Amino acid sequence: MGEGRETDKTAGKKPLSLNIVSTRNAHRGFGAGMIDLSNVSSIIIDGDEAYIDIGAMHAKSKVERGIRFTPNKEEVPGGRTVWIVWVAVDRSRESGAYYAGLTACEMKIDTEKRIGWKILADHVNKMDHAMKRRFVLDGLNEREAQALKRVLVEHNPGMWERSPQELKDKLEQLCGSGGH
Repeated sequence: MGEGRETDKTAGKKPLSLNIVSTRNAHRGFGAGMIDLSNVSSIIIDGDEAYIDIGAMHAKSKVERGIRFTPNKEEVPGGRTVWIVWVAVDRSRESGAYYAGLTACEMKIDTEKRIGWKILADHVNKMDHAMKRRFVLDGLNEREAQALKRVLVEHNPGMWERSPQELKDKLEQLCGSGGH
């Protein structure tokens, strides 16, 4: 068997990979019931700045690139707090798209030392909560909540208007809370 040659067992077979299958079609074969991430996005909150960064879906947002992450917060004593907010979007037949679920995940990043802290399981669970149409924004301070609200409204004022009152109330409460 030479280098680069396929074996009889692998010839013509495609490698197994993660399939993301939309729930809108009648597909019921291999991969049925997989998670549909097509309506999930991510917003980064870094100090007073909040912006959409789809790279966070694969841990490759602007603030994460080049950072070695550890699960030990003590290893990042000089890190600044950065949030990833998972945003699930849904569409109403009557009125259109709206923000259906938002969850915030904390990270600490020390850009100078190129080290950061985050709990991957928390990020996965919070993404799942957003996809299940929950609003979990615990931990955001007033400044961070204002930056989040600003990017949601500026991105699409109509989507903000159509969003559930629960989201608006949570953000208003955080925007006026004065901190953690």
